[in-house]
Amino acid sequence: MTIDVDAANKVLGGLRPFPVAVTTIDGGFANGLMSLSAGSMSIVPELPRATVSLTKYNKTHDMVLSSGIFVMHLLSAVPEQLDASLDILMTLGGSSGRDGDKISKLRTKTGVTGAPILLDAHSYVETRVMATLDVEESTIFVGDVVAAEILNPGERLRIGEAWGKLPAEWIERYETNHVPQLESARAYRAAARG
Repeated sequence: MTIDVDAANKVLGGLRPFPVAVTTIDGGFANGLMSLSAGSMSIVPELPRATVSLTKYNKTHDMVLSSGIFVMHLLSAVPEQLDASLDILMTLGGSSGRDGDKISKLRTKTGVTGAPILLDAHSYVETRVMATLDVEESTIFVGDVVAAEILNPGERLRIGEAWGKLPAEWIERYETNHVPQLESARAYRAAARG
């Protein structure tokens, strides 16, 4: 069977329009990253759940697995918030938490779980993990929402809009830093298939 990979990626990419900032805390260390694999997980309006898929390569993955908490933030697209949104994206998406503290560079408050809430985000849901699913190179985390807030009303930032406004040198650095993560994901897939 041959798969049209370009068609599959076009279809699946259309399901991930919003970049989300994911934060957590474990053992007193706060960390975060950017993800395009997040969403709603409940049809019961009074019992909301969120889901995010995190690759095992990332420090944040291990921290969420250990602590059982994550905060998922949407970013703002309104002009007066755009610079702050891009700063969050570049700070959390541009380096690893293994290289040092990223969260202290951003404006935060402490959430009900102890995890950092990004004050310059559009909005957030704070969760306690109620289930996980190991999918080889990643873990899908499902969290019961324990707190939520709209911090900066207006339009939410879409990945295409964000990517078009990021500095070329940051994108080049991101793509270079993404190579080991992609290699790690491929290795997990190969190991699972024996």
